[in-house]
Parts: sequence; C-alpha cells; structure tokens
Amino acid sequence: MTSTALADCANSRFAGIAAGLALTCLAACSATEVQSFNVPKNRNVESAQIAVDADFSKYDRLLAEDMGIYYSPKANVSQESVARLRKAFQDAFSSELQGYTIVKKPRPSTMTVEASLIDLRGTSASDLPALRHDIQQVAKSGSLVFLMELKDSMSGKILARAADSAQAPPLARSENAETDWKAVDDAARRWAGLFRKFLDDNLRH
Repeated sequence: MTSTALADCANSRFAGIAAGLALTCLAACSATEVQSFNVPKNRNVESAQIAVDADFSKYDRLLAEDMGIYYSPKANVSQESVARLRKAFQDAFSSELQGYTIVKKPRPSTMTVEASLIDLRGTSASDLPALRHDIQQVAKSGSLVFLMELKDSMSGKILARAADSAQAPPLARSENAETDWKAVDDAARRWAGLFRKFLDDNLRH
C-alpha cells in the first residue's frame, strides 16, 4: 500500500490537498488536538506529510487495514471490481513486506497502515458519508486520489500520509466501460515499492 523518503516534486493541481492535509483535527471528549506536519523535501508523490513528533524507531511490526474504496453512489461499480482492486493492492504489498512482522491486533510497537482510493469524479466528498471527516475537508470534487496513512495502532494518531492523483488507478464507472487492470497492478506495485523503501529507511534499527 503512502510518506517515504516518500518522494520528489509536488504537482500544482494538488496544492489544495497538500495544504488541507497539513493540519488534522482529532476530537477527544471536549478537547481538540491539532497535529502539525513536515513536508519532505524529496518525494515521488504529489503530497507527503510526516508528523512533526513522529518517532518511527519505536515500531517493529505492522497492522494492515483493509483498503478503503470510496466512489459516487451513482457510479455503477461492481463489487467484483472492488474486490479485485483491493486484492491487487493486498498482493503487491504482501510481496514487498517480506521480512517485516505483520500482526492482526494493535500493540504499542505496531504501526497501522491504511490505504484509500477516493474517486470524486462526478461527485463531492459530502456525498460519501463513509469518508472520514478530515478527508472530506481536503478531497476535491472531480479528483481521483490514492491516499496512504501510517498511524500509531494504539492511539490512531497519524504519523505520516502521502497522496497522489497521477498514480491513482480509476475504476470503470459504467457497464459499458472496463477497468484498466494493468494500470491497477502497476499502481499497486509502485505504491508497495515506495512503502517498502519508507519502511527500510525508517523502521530498520
């Protein structure tokens, strides 16, 4: 699956997302915590942020969440296509994560990995109630975005995130269209490779 030495030059059309993702508000009871992020100088994706206080040295295992796939309720996307897309990314990441310990439950030394494909072509974030509020605030109508987030598995605090629209594989949105599965596989391998590099640069200690 999002954030590595994650990457190289930003695209101007993605400036809105980069700016919006710079601050994430997490509500806890009556208090609100505002996170601050640094933007890596070298990155291969359009937008990447790493939490100012992120300490990756404390993590030695990973917990992978199911990929979130969000698209307009008006789009005619089959569940078979959604399952195939999710499997393509799962297979690509699994092949890249050899050597790392993968667990199924949170623990203090575990980092959660969560990937999302957000398709707002022909719709807006407000039409997707399942989309997290902080992502709704930055996802732009008409965009197709692949987002990867790394979180502390116990607190849910975001450690790093990366987003890209150029490498987000589109799903076919009607019965008369077909998904480009080669593009899906290529995108999955690209992101899996970027993520492995990030892990090797930050978790090997």
